[in-house]
Amino acid sequence: MGCPASNGEHAISFLQIQCILPLSVPDLCDSSSTSLDSPGCSHEMKPKKSVYGISVAVWITPSVASSHTLSHPTIMSRWGRKNKNAKAPEVIRTVTEGLKSLYRTKLLPIEKYYNFHDFHSPSLEDADFDNKPMVLVVGQYSTGKTTLIRYLLEQDYPGSRVGPEPTTDCFTAIMHGDVEGLIPGNALIVDPNKPFRKLNPFGNTFLNRFQCAQMPNQVLESISIIDTPGILSGAKQRVSRGYDFPAVLRWFAERVDRIILLFDAHKLEISDEFAQAIAALRGNEDKLRVVLNKADMVGTQQLMRVYGALMWSLGKAFGTPEVLRVYIGSFWSEPLMITDNRRLFELEEEDLFADIQNLPRNSALRKLNDLVKRARLVKVHAHIISYLKQEMPSMFWKDNKKKNLIYQLPVLFSKIQLQHNISAGDFPDCAKMQEQLMVHDFTKFKALKPNLMAALDELLSTDIAKLMPLLRQEELEAGVQSGVQGGVFLGTRAGPFQESDPFADLEQDGEESEADEEEWVVMRDKPKYDEIFYNLSPCEGKLSGTKAKDWMVTTRLPNSVLGRIWKLSDVDHDGMLDADEFALASHLIEVKLEGHGLPQELPARLVPPSKRRHKGSDA
Repeated sequence: MGCPASNGEHAISFLQIQCILPLSVPDLCDSSSTSLDSPGCSHEMKPKKSVYGISVAVWITPSVASSHTLSHPTIMSRWGRKNKNAKAPEVIRTVTEGLKSLYRTKLLPIEKYYNFHDFHSPSLEDADFDNKPMVLVVGQYSTGKTTLIRYLLEQDYPGSRVGPEPTTDCFTAIMHGDVEGLIPGNALIVDPNKPFRKLNPFGNTFLNRFQCAQMPNQVLESISIIDTPGILSGAKQRVSRGYDFPAVLRWFAERVDRIILLFDAHKLEISDEFAQAIAALRGNEDKLRVVLNKADMVGTQQLMRVYGALMWSLGKAFGTPEVLRVYIGSFWSEPLMITDNRRLFELEEEDLFADIQNLPRNSALRKLNDLVKRARLVKVHAHIISYLKQEMPSMFWKDNKKKNLIYQLPVLFSKIQLQHNISAGDFPDCAKMQEQLMVHDFTKFKALKPNLMAALDELLSTDIAKLMPLLRQEELEAGVQSGVQGGVFLGTRAGPFQESDPFADLEQDGEESEADEEEWVVMRDKPKYDEIFYNLSPCEGKLSGTKAKDWMVTTRLPNSVLGRIWKLSDVDHDGMLDADEFALASHLIEVKLEGHGLPQELPARLVPPSKRRHKGSDA
């Protein structure tokens, strides 16, 4: 045999041979080695050894052994392909991108492997991470759900209807759109840009009762609202729905940012279906806000008793000693019936509106929290499924063993909890799990897979923590944003009706080309308004914000409405009202009391003549 080329083209060192073949150096080098017969050759040849049925000959040179250089073309090409195909680490710029990546790569494979979607919620899509914050409004019929939504938007949405009888008979997603219109449920679930595709399993009966109302509204640029059918009492009405109403509520509750649960001050009873609906919301108490509506229809003493009765009912319904936050008020734009508790209603309304306004700022944190909650449930589900698989016999008595395991599921939960050190609060509802297990074949369940569980533990312990700096950065950037704007939120920061933001300016754009020539529509009632104005003792021809507010609240209109009126009436933005501005404010109050809406901006025909010239000179 000739000597291999001295340039080391096909030379392999001992170290590299050990990496490629599972042999030790003594196995390759034995006493029968002979020197190569080529003259002047310094290489030694070790005899051929059979490795996995392959005959191998090894040449060793001192230079090659010392440098550990590998130049075999086949091996080098294989190593080169490995390095070439290695993916660069994904760059995560936002919390939402990071959550989507973690879900697709680490959580979703475990969900599919252990059939998580057959027992719990369907898989998440990109639209579930990218959608705007959503508010779910739930309550019994005639508690003011649709009226509250109209109060927030300051306009009716397509398909809405208000009445003392049950009027809302379907789930309506109210979202922003350039053109008003309704999208039926069957068309809605095929739209990849909407987060409703996973509602398909609830069937046509539900989809015929599901729609999306699109409309151009400033509030809907920041949030979306889900209106729900009024909850009825009695078994007959429950059966006639034709779909699993609590399951649909649970689906929405897992995906929305805020749940508003409405009660009427005159209807505190919790019916059977209402109790089931509340049970469907369990596990999402952090999103829940309870509203006691129409509280202006009872006096102070009665309101105290109503509040106590409501807290007692909620304690029974939720089965927890923790007290839920209850917002008390009258959430519509009509005058208050009884004004004894007006100040209380004002403070409660401010708190509720501030909570809703902050939803866009806290959206990323809510999505992160929901993903962690889902990952913990997936981990528990994987241990349950693998334990049931482990306990099943290989051949005989499978049906009997299955029934016995389902019956003893509470005991199995305790064993899994102690064995894997899992909190009892992470386990699903045992009775519901027993019902679902009846239709599954335990022999098809999968055993515990260590690499999948290790990936899940890494997600919970390390990967989520890496997103926290991004989350803090986004919170700092969102801190300078104003949150939800438009609708009723415009009146929450106007003049003396908001102390922290006294006199917010309105931007006035456009030309007032014919304003001076138009007749002021307030002029015909000006003498009546002037009499009220001078009876309030103005100082140097102007009423201060405090005096104006004291008179305006006597109309019993909500503060949010009066704040809008102040914003429109204080044309020169000086924080006071002169005679013309007071007359304008009085006119707008009468318009609102007659049931009409307020304009977003003051039209030219309502601008006082003196202010038209003032505005023209400013321009």
